[in-house]
Amino acid sequence: MDIEKAEKYILQQLEERLDRTLFYHGVHHTLDVVNASAEIAAQEGLTDDESLQSLQLLRTAALYHDSGFLTTYHGHEEAGCALARKVLPGFGYNAAQIEKICGMIMATKIPQTPKNTLEMIICDADLDYLGRDDFEPVAATLFEELKVRDMVEDIPAWDAVQVRFLEAHSYWTASQRKRRDAAKQRHLQHLKNTARAL
Repeated sequence: MDIEKAEKYILQQLEERLDRTLFYHGVHHTLDVVNASAEIAAQEGLTDDESLQSLQLLRTAALYHDSGFLTTYHGHEEAGCALARKVLPGFGYNAAQIEKICGMIMATKIPQTPKNTLEMIICDADLDYLGRDDFEPVAATLFEELKVRDMVEDIPAWDAVQVRFLEAHSYWTASQRKRRDAAKQRHLQHLKNTARAL
């Protein structure tokens, strides 16, 4: 499989064709998930030669996980799988590899449903920001994206959504729980304190 060509193709498509109001789900988010998934894979010990193909499939899935936004907002995971099945054979991926990639893409659908280690890693990478220091600015871009689509009314309503989401969310990998849970709990407490102050 020619991962470089597969990567170049999808990044060019995302750069040229994504809706400019995808303030959160832009190319920057895709690249963030690519980087986070590599970091988590390393923390989880997927670095040896045996894991090379798995790491390549993980990287491909991260690159294509939000490619469905090229055609639809709702059900973008299914659309991303359809795109992967259509274009990846041209980059030398076989049917079994593409199904693993689609499994990873579908696992990121909220509520997340990972069934294996690679799916757990991409799920954690997709929501890595929940436990990072840049949580607030990243969350603000998601608010803007949803507001443009009339999916959230105002900041208090958005904060309530975030509280529910953070309370329900758990990282799947041990390394990510260790690395991100404490900050995630701080963000949750801050949101709750803000809500009480209103």
